[in-house]
Amino acid sequence: MADLILIVDDEPVQRRLLQALVEKLGYKTVCVDGGEAAMEALSGKQGPRISAIILDLVMPHMSGMEVLEALSTQKTHPPVIVQTAQGGVETAVNAMRAGAVDFVVKPASPERLKVSIQNALKLGALEGEIKRIRKSSAGKLTLDEIISASPSMDSVKRIAQKAANSSIPVLVEGESGVGKEMIAHAIQGMNERSSKSFVTVNCGALPENLVESILFGHEKGAFTGASEKHLGKFQEANGGTLFLDEVGELTLDMQVKLLRAIQEGEIDPVGASKPVKVDFRLISATNRNLEQEVRDGNFREDLYYRLNVLPLTVPPLRQRREDIPELLRHFVARIAVEEGRSNIKGIDRATIDMLSEFDWPGNIRQLENAVFRAVVLCESDDLTTNEFPQIAAQLNYDLPVVAAPTIDASGSVGAVQASGTLANLSADYMLNLITEEGDIISLENAECEIIKTAIEKYDGSMSKIARKLGIGRSTLYRKLREYGLEDHDDEDTKLMAS
Repeated sequence: MADLILIVDDEPVQRRLLQALVEKLGYKTVCVDGGEAAMEALSGKQGPRISAIILDLVMPHMSGMEVLEALSTQKTHPPVIVQTAQGGVETAVNAMRAGAVDFVVKPASPERLKVSIQNALKLGALEGEIKRIRKSSAGKLTLDEIISASPSMDSVKRIAQKAANSSIPVLVEGESGVGKEMIAHAIQGMNERSSKSFVTVNCGALPENLVESILFGHEKGAFTGASEKHLGKFQEANGGTLFLDEVGELTLDMQVKLLRAIQEGEIDPVGASKPVKVDFRLISATNRNLEQEVRDGNFREDLYYRLNVLPLTVPPLRQRREDIPELLRHFVARIAVEEGRSNIKGIDRATIDMLSEFDWPGNIRQLENAVFRAVVLCESDDLTTNEFPQIAAQLNYDLPVVAAPTIDASGSVGAVQASGTLANLSADYMLNLITEEGDIISLENAECEIIKTAIEKYDGSMSKIARKLGIGRSTLYRKLREYGLEDHDDEDTKLMAS
């Protein structure tokens, strides 16, 4: 899903021209004819999805400066690019002081507007990331800070909002990497316990011989090595929220003790002479099917029903592809700053489209890591498909050719120094690009000849051919089928097992 840009201009012709230009740059638009309509759009159904505003300063009734003043009173709003036909230093300074992130003079060139929008989106994403990190560390994260644009996540947020308004136990289910812990943080951040501690326990990472001590604490001298008293996670969370991540990893013995802690509101520290009362809000998370685990005898049924009072299932990223462009923008902005790559302005539309097609089995965590690698490898101002070669190969995307082949006077082509399909051939092999009639052969025929030549040069080794041509093996096999080379009878081009 492309970023949504709000265009505010009272001149119909200028509004239509600007709309056409912005949409040509790959963005979606919402157009209004004045300041009042702009404020209504921002507070309406599409408001949360608006990524940036292009605002005319000189308008009747409610001017652009008045819109900026109104936006400054809100907790959050999209970055604003102001434009006017009456350009001047004083006007620009006043607009920037009022909260605008950029100033352009009508009529703005496509190149100037493109850079301005990219910078505004990058700044908006970076500010959002900083705000999210600060709120999370302060225990004040809310559902508004969770990046989403899909209907399925809207449903998750509605249920989470209801959970936040109570102390009901919540079980957050979903695959690894979908953001279960962030949902838990948001529920706690909007609850009356938001000022209290939020204690996370990764149940899958607890050493088996120390699980009881880590969860429930121990007294001094309770066992060898217990040189001092330890409170344990339940007592650390007293008055606040206890988040049990991957709760399905707990052993049956620990499940019994967890059940008692939930039922009775008290725990038995190792070596203690009497139980200790605890008051905590419980949120659990799992990537397992606990209902199936109960049927298999791996999870206690009574504990399951205690944890699963309010189930909340976070869908995998492949089921909410509308979230991918926004997540990409936020990750690029944050990681570019962290890695000192301030020249990187964003990610191009073709790459966003490609990444939105991928299923992301590792979900948001995998997406973030892919962006991290791409930012480190990027040598231009925008991330392109070249920075995601593994994804491109799995989706059968051909990476673009970045250099043209060398053609001699006879019409023969030598080594192609490029990263695309027609790549990395030895100069010992020459291809004739001119037919007997004197015409240039088609690209399809040229590609077919190059593949046949590569098969001959590398003795039919599919792995090596794909690597030398700069394409994925799946792409190579597809092209072999297209060109009828799978069952080639010519001994020189016979395919060998790879």
